[in-house]
Amino acid sequence: MATAWKDKLNRDTVSEFAQSIKSVYGVFDVDGFMKSTMEDWETLELMARGRRITENMRKFLPADYKEAISIMNQVIVISDDFFKMCFPTFVELYGTDEQNWDISMEAMELYTQYSSSEFAVRPFIINHEERMMAQMYVWSKHDNEHVRRLSSEGCRPALPWGVALAKYKKDPSPILPILEELKADTSEYVRKSVANNLNDISKTHPDLIAELAKKWHGKHKHTDWIIKHGCRTLLKKGNHDVLMIFGLGNADAVNVSGFALSDTAIPFGGDITFSFEIEAKEDTKVRLEYGMDFMKANGKQNRKIFQISEISMKAGQKKSYSKNHSLADVSVRKHYPGVHAVTLIVNGTERGTLEFEVKS
Repeated sequence: MATAWKDKLNRDTVSEFAQSIKSVYGVFDVDGFMKSTMEDWETLELMARGRRITENMRKFLPADYKEAISIMNQVIVISDDFFKMCFPTFVELYGTDEQNWDISMEAMELYTQYSSSEFAVRPFIINHEERMMAQMYVWSKHDNEHVRRLSSEGCRPALPWGVALAKYKKDPSPILPILEELKADTSEYVRKSVANNLNDISKTHPDLIAELAKKWHGKHKHTDWIIKHGCRTLLKKGNHDVLMIFGLGNADAVNVSGFALSDTAIPFGGDITFSFEIEAKEDTKVRLEYGMDFMKANGKQNRKIFQISEISMKAGQKKSYSKNHSLADVSVRKHYPGVHAVTLIVNGTERGTLEFEVKS
């Protein structure tokens, strides 16, 4: 079994990290740092361990922020990867005041090249929006892909595990110049971030993203990939405008037959299989999905959309499918007995629903 990330931050590795600080800052109190850091260590999860290390870096490094950052700039280069997350956190916790602005900007630009500063920039955006977003735009033109990615990832309205940018959920327009600058970026790492930012925005401003996708589509292969991935939530919701952009708007160009389930009842934790056939009435592109209506603990159903395939078909062409879906519990989903349903979706349009029972 792979070692959990939190277990990589243990007494031995923390001690090695402390020694790396001492190699740069000779008067660093390794013993004091270790005693303060390791208190109740086994009760802490990953993020709490990282924060504890960061708090004690502040405690045992020079009180002068500029001097502490100067030391850290050297230490990050020689420290193990799983400690690098502590460096942007240091800036986030201790460097947001006006007098340290330039020092913090330079530090985050450096640290994100070793461990992303996407969380660290968010309090700067919240408290100094115009100034920070101007900096993010400058970073969007940076030579280093990690810095360019930060300019997009750091201003995502709903960054997972990050503080939500509520203002940008209401009005994402300050983000758009950055995404415009990065819309054909040469780095896949950056393009994924731009797409994820677009997807965040699409959840609150679907019309804006549909219009942006229409404007951008067909200009560059990298841009086409970004908007396709960035519109994934809208595609799953069957947004007609977005489906049309990608040539998937004609649901009537395909006949569906033989949609059937392998069983009408399965044991708890079992699998359900469904099958169907499609036939193209004309040359067309086809996006096939299915909605699984899961029974929840409160006795109500909740739908999750899964993609089957996306293909081009010639007139008269037929294609058969058989799809197996497991209803065993996984880390992100717990299942409950009761009536479930499978709905076949062709180019955003429902083409049949079949119910089955999961027995307790």
